[in-house]
Amino acid sequence: MKKLINDPADVVVDALRGMAAAHPNLRVDVENKIIVRADAPVAGKVGIVSGGGSGHEPMHGGFVGLGMLDAACPGEVFTSPVPDQILAATNAVDSGVGVLHIVKNYTGDVMNFEMAAELAETEIATVITRDDVAVEDSLYTAGRRGVGVTVLLEKIAGAAAEERRSLADVAEIAQRVSDNGRSMGIALTSCTVPAAGKPTFDLGDDEIEVGIGIHGEPGRRREPLASAKELAGKLVDPILGDYDFTGGAGVIALVNGMGGTPLLELYVLYAEIAQRLDKAGVQIARNLVGSYITSLDMAGCSLTLLRADDEMLRLWDAPVHTPALRWGL
Repeated sequence: MKKLINDPADVVVDALRGMAAAHPNLRVDVENKIIVRADAPVAGKVGIVSGGGSGHEPMHGGFVGLGMLDAACPGEVFTSPVPDQILAATNAVDSGVGVLHIVKNYTGDVMNFEMAAELAETEIATVITRDDVAVEDSLYTAGRRGVGVTVLLEKIAGAAAEERRSLADVAEIAQRVSDNGRSMGIALTSCTVPAAGKPTFDLGDDEIEVGIGIHGEPGRRREPLASAKELAGKLVDPILGDYDFTGGAGVIALVNGMGGTPLLELYVLYAEIAQRLDKAGVQIARNLVGSYITSLDMAGCSLTLLRADDEMLRLWDAPVHTPALRWGL
């Protein structure tokens, strides 16, 4: 195993120290393992907190800042943050008008965010993402896994909160995003967890895993490696078969790298996906191409489609300034 780390046991803390050094405009609490925007709590603004296991960077710490998250709490690699972390993040962003918790549907995340919400002394609303169409249940979930739509939700809900909307209003649009998004992923290689020191699963040089989860969970099936044109179909077709994305204001399309795939290849894939969606009568209103929710060093990609309305698009276009996502300023 070749990794740019010190001790595998310290990788999360060391990464937090690096974030603190790289982004002095954030408050990085290494002891509590939370990342908070510098001006939090913002008066009259709903706080937004998300979190999950480390290894998915830039999610979630890279999305802390104006127009997105107020705080993030990273757990150990592929491990949920603990309730004390989530509570510390919640308290750090509470301005008195409530806090929204954005939670990916993994058993540990759901349970620990629920416990933190019960301990919080402010009003909490929770939205759980369940956008992965690959499988209904997995090793880590009851129901569908929360994956790429979480990025889109954090951006749109973050913009709504910047408008000083009520907690109920911010939670409503967050839930609307969650309900209207679907995702599908493919792995070309396994990832290697630093503490394990070896790949999570074996995958031949001529094989792909279709429907992989972001922790290396099994997908729908293994198949021979194919061209980008063919792989685009394996991403698009299950999503369009699960939900109607025609009409309305179009879709926001996220073509996401899993950590080990070059941007060059993601653009090759985006061209094929865009062509396929056009033939299906699905209009792309906005897009995002890059590695935003990763699985350490896994080679592979995922596609997320969000059926948007005019309000979602307006909030998507609103200014954002975070380490990983910036525009409009």
